[in-house]
Amino acid sequence: MQNQGALEYNTERPKMLIPEYGRNVQKMIGHALSLEDREERNKVAKAIIKVMGELNPHLRDVEEYKPKLWTHLFIMSDFQLDVDSPYPLPEPEKLAAPPNKVDYPQSKIKVGHYGKTVETMIGIACAMEKGEERTALEKYCASLMKRFHLTFNSTSVEDTTILAHLSKLSDGAIQLSDPSFLPNTNEIVRANGGKLSNEIKPKNNNKNRNNKNRNNKNRNNNKNRKRY
Repeated sequence: MQNQGALEYNTERPKMLIPEYGRNVQKMIGHALSLEDREERNKVAKAIIKVMGELNPHLRDVEEYKPKLWTHLFIMSDFQLDVDSPYPLPEPEKLAAPPNKVDYPQSKIKVGHYGKTVETMIGIACAMEKGEERTALEKYCASLMKRFHLTFNSTSVEDTTILAHLSKLSDGAIQLSDPSFLPNTNEIVRANGGKLSNEIKPKNNNKNRNNKNRNNKNRNNNKNRKRY
């Protein structure tokens, strides 16, 4: 029977600073730290880098990924591994520093389901000189608005409503009167995987044919009974 006192649990082992590489890589780094000969440490470090690259084969030959491997090597050694790195040594203070705060845009969106990008495109159209290019952009904006409206709101919308929203978002600078260029509502709904409420299910011809044959058979049976 195996001696349970000899079992080694993960909770009793040293903490791994980057667990994604696994316990074996961490043990290899520990072995490299125990080597006194610098040349031997360099050889072992390169071998460890190769093993770490094998764990991510789709990135191992990407030049931009190699500095990251060396950085991870030093992090997992708690910056105690003294080897010759082909890349600048990482600074622990910079790695420990919190990332810069990313400012969230505070501009208010007039109509949420159209999004900020559509409003930006409408602003660009308003700034253009009147002509074919501006008209084409205005119609493209209206088409996008209809697609977004049907995607996030409902299965139907009046084309005149889309043009009214376009006028509102442009503060009256864009006035389109003919909505015939807008994409078909049914095609948009079907493309979104939706189902129209007024769609009529196709008749099952096989079922109707079977019912007709059954009725004819019953009628013939009734005739035969009367004959006898």
